[in-house]
Amino acid sequence: MLDATQDARRLPAAPGVGYKAQHFTDLRADPGPVKWLEIHAENYIGDGGRPHAQLRALRPDFAMSVHGVGLSIGGEDPLDTDHLTRLKTLVDWLEPASFSEHLAWSTHGAEFLDDLLPLAYTNATLTCVADHIDQVQDMLGRQMLLENPSSYLAFEASTMSETEFLSELVRKTGCGMLLDVNNVFISATNLGYTPQGYLDTYPLSAVREIHVGGHAEDADEHGSPLLIDSHGCETADPVWTLLEYALALTGPAPVLVEWDNDVPDWATLRAEADRAAQALTAHVSG
Repeated sequence: MLDATQDARRLPAAPGVGYKAQHFTDLRADPGPVKWLEIHAENYIGDGGRPHAQLRALRPDFAMSVHGVGLSIGGEDPLDTDHLTRLKTLVDWLEPASFSEHLAWSTHGAEFLDDLLPLAYTNATLTCVADHIDQVQDMLGRQMLLENPSSYLAFEASTMSETEFLSELVRKTGCGMLLDVNNVFISATNLGYTPQGYLDTYPLSAVREIHVGGHAEDADEHGSPLLIDSHGCETADPVWTLLEYALALTGPAPVLVEWDNDVPDWATLRAEADRAAQALTAHVSG
């Protein structure tokens, strides 16, 4: 278990955006309220080249967050030590303010599944995930953040709620939390509970980063609403409202706008960052 007080790295309580290479020039010329950038680790674990050169050029002006999608923290198999070593190399030279991963699994044996899959919330799963988090934190020498998933089903085998599971992971490992407000809204809609009630029981004292993003709307076979975590459009108004509720509970925090598919021009993405800045300003002034 990592003592969270040992890691003083913090992102600024300001808007951030997921970095895309097509926005490099715009970010340097007109970043607006954006003070930090998130990168997906697996896009930068190669050896140098233009991607690394861009990060080195941006690093003096923006705090950095590294978000992994391939560790399979929730998987039953041991973590891929080669992948973890490559992550350490990236983290060591970039020196980001934050490193995070999903509460999900994506591997089975030698197979890599191109998705972030859910897991049952049981004591056995808790032990497995906690061991994996400890391994990551020991390897990287820093606190990692864990992101709550977007859910489309619930397991009958679960013996605790998601927020109980997350709270136990924080207690056991000293990890921090990445609170994805869009994921909360998606899961609450799909599974039929209130997002505010979920947030009221979330391990809020461990939140180090908050995400918002777009989702797609569909319907299940019974005609009930089904939301899909797409990251391919503007953040919906109810998610912005939920962000304000979350900020009232956490206080000012780093807020990331995620937009990974059908990436827009910089003006459109900056408008989303401006809205995140307004939410933060309204909370501070209120």
